[in-house]
Amino acid sequence: MTGQAEEGARFGRISLAFFLAGFATFSLLYCVQPLLPLFSASFGITPSNASLALSATTFALAVSIVGAAPVAERFGRRRVIGASLVLAVLCMLAVPLCHAWPLLVGLRGLEGVALGGVPAVAMAYLADEMPPKRLVGAMGLYIAGNAFGGMMGRVLTGVLTDEFGWRAALTGLASLDVLATLGFWLLLPVPRRAATRARFSLAGNLRAWGRHLRNRALRLLFFEGFAIMGVFVTVYNYIGYRLGAAPYDLSQGVLGAIFLVYAFGMMASTLAGFSVKRLGRTGGLVVGLGAQFCGVALTLSAPLGLIILGIVALTVGFFLAHTVASGWVGVLAATDKGHASSLYLLAYYIGSSVAGSVGGWVYHLGGWGALVAFVLSISALGLGAAFRLGRITTLPEI
Repeated sequence: MTGQAEEGARFGRISLAFFLAGFATFSLLYCVQPLLPLFSASFGITPSNASLALSATTFALAVSIVGAAPVAERFGRRRVIGASLVLAVLCMLAVPLCHAWPLLVGLRGLEGVALGGVPAVAMAYLADEMPPKRLVGAMGLYIAGNAFGGMMGRVLTGVLTDEFGWRAALTGLASLDVLATLGFWLLLPVPRRAATRARFSLAGNLRAWGRHLRNRALRLLFFEGFAIMGVFVTVYNYIGYRLGAAPYDLSQGVLGAIFLVYAFGMMASTLAGFSVKRLGRTGGLVVGLGAQFCGVALTLSAPLGLIILGIVALTVGFFLAHTVASGWVGVLAATDKGHASSLYLLAYYIGSSVAGSVGGWVYHLGGWGALVAFVLSISALGLGAAFRLGRITTLPEI
């Protein structure tokens, strides 16, 4: 019993540490999202240009993720994740000091490079260190940390901006993430199963990535990451422009408060294990993607209440689908799980940066209706890929 208690405590520390890592990563990443209309006004730029404050970070993160797995194999996963968080916080502390738009975008890009060391390595750490029965729950708690960080980053930024301005708001948020980073360092145990490698092997890493790309099921999951995140971020990027204008005219603080619906996403991610047991991985993925589709369609409504309901459905669907898909990657990848996770997250964040930026151009030209049509087309492709995945995979559903 003592050994079991120690193991349980260790798993609890791992889960809490990654909850804090997820909080810090996503609060740093998405705290600028409710500020995009303010950036347009302050710097005199278009919505598509303003979206670079987020897209530059997610694109740099996507590229950085690819190299995170081999770096972690050389220096250790715990060190790489911790160092990534420290560097990202330092970049965020410098952002409020910027008075030139290109410099702000550049710093956000560097922040994305730093943050790339967290997501792919975190997924690989959990896949190797947690028993299969605990993996979905641990992944759900990690993604719940992502949700909580994304929510608080947006909400706190919006509320503090109304009172003190956006520069002070971002400084306050970065200070909170210093504490989350410290908690991560203190809690996370040294991994047991992932030995570091003495040297970097380009050929070996290319073989690992190539092996995963030749797997049809993994390729479909990589596309799912692109679709799930592309739909989610595009709607969240530009809903502030719609609701901040007539006839809604919502203040920055109220717009930030809308992101409290992330609480529903947190619940969805932690309940993902239950949905997989009841519906199978394919069923859970389809339900999540279907909720996203319906939520986006609801935002075409005029009443504010229905628009908020659509955002809730979009958020729940996103976190459910992402939890199922990201956990499935670790199961399908029998070896080199970090490389498989890096490819999934590469597609995931490319979806954020590409669809998020293209969505600004679509919104600028055609308004909200055109944006919804653009997003629904991506969502429909994601649903088709999910059904295809269910047909070709031979892995037991749970």
